[in-house]
Amino acid sequence: MHKIALIGAGRIGRIHAANVAAHPDLQLAYVVDPIADAAKSAAASFGAKTADLDGALGDASVDGVIVASSTDTHLDFSLRAAQAGKAIFCEKPIDLDLARAEDAASKFEGARLFLAFNRRFDPNFRALKKKLDAGAVGKLETLHITSHDPSPPPAGYIPISGGLFKDMAIHDFDMARWILGEEPSEVFAAGACLIDPEIGRLGDIDTAKTILRTPSGKLCVISNSRRSGYGYDQRIEAFGSEGALRAGNVVESTVEAWTESGAQADQFQNFFLDRYATAYHLEMAHFADIMARGAMAQIGYSDGVGALKLATAAQQSLKSGAPVSL
Repeated sequence: MHKIALIGAGRIGRIHAANVAAHPDLQLAYVVDPIADAAKSAAASFGAKTADLDGALGDASVDGVIVASSTDTHLDFSLRAAQAGKAIFCEKPIDLDLARAEDAASKFEGARLFLAFNRRFDPNFRALKKKLDAGAVGKLETLHITSHDPSPPPAGYIPISGGLFKDMAIHDFDMARWILGEEPSEVFAAGACLIDPEIGRLGDIDTAKTILRTPSGKLCVISNSRRSGYGYDQRIEAFGSEGALRAGNVVESTVEAWTESGAQADQFQNFFLDRYATAYHLEMAHFADIMARGAMAQIGYSDGVGALKLATAAQQSLKSGAPVSL
C-alpha cells in the first residue's frame, strides 16, 4: 500500500480522496487543510489523520502527495513535496504566474510530478486521439474544442480564479497541445462579458473564442462560455485531410423518446464531476502506477508550463486586440 497525503479538503480534494480510497494500492494517510473542520471531515470519511504540512511531508512512510489546494499554492506545495522526495499529483494549473512557473522548472528535475489535466484521461477524448494518431482521417488540419459550463460560478470565485483563460480554458489549451501534436506559435483571443455583468465588474470575461495556429499551419478554435443554458457542453471535433472525428457530449442515459412531435434524447450530464468521473478515476490509477511501477508521468511539469503559456498569451491578446506570437 502506498500512503498518500492530501493537501486541500475542498470539493476536488474529496473527489481525489475517494479515488485513493477506492484504489487497492493506495491508502489515504493524512489530510492537510487550514480549515480544521474540512480536514477533520475528510479524514474521518476516508480513515485518515489530520496533520499540518510539515507533519505530512515529514512522515517517511508517505509515498505521494496530492496538491488540491487553492491555485496560488500549487507551485509552492509541489516544491515542498518534491524536496521531501514524494511523488506529486498536482491539480491544474501549476501556477498563475508564467514567469514564476518557468523559473521553477529546474527545481523539478528528477521529481515524480504528475499534473492532473484530467481530460486527457476521458475515454471518449482518448479514443479520438488514438484514431487521429492512427491516421483514421488523414493529416489533421483543423481542431474545434467546445467547453461551455452549465452556469457561471459564484461572483466571489472570480477574483481568486485567475480568470477565464487560466481557470477554465486552461484545460482546453492542454487538450489542444495534446491533440495538435505540436506547440502553437500564435494565439488570438476575443472575449466579452455577455452572461453576468458582475463578472465583468470584477475584471473578467465569461465568453471567449480563441484561435491557435501551429508552425505547420494547423488551426484550432476553442469556444468557452460560463453558461450554456442546456447542460455541460464538452465536444471535440478534428478535421483531417480524409475526413473528420467527433467526440460528442455524454448524456444522462441513452433513452430516446419518439413521438408525433419528433425525437427527444436525454439531457447532457450537467456537472463536471459527473461528466469526468471516469477520467478522475483513471488519472488516480496512473498516479498509483507512477509510485508502484515507476511509470513515467503522462503529463509533466513542462505540460503545465505549456498550457499556462497559452493562457497567458490569450490574456495578452484579449487586452491588445492583436495576435500574440510565441
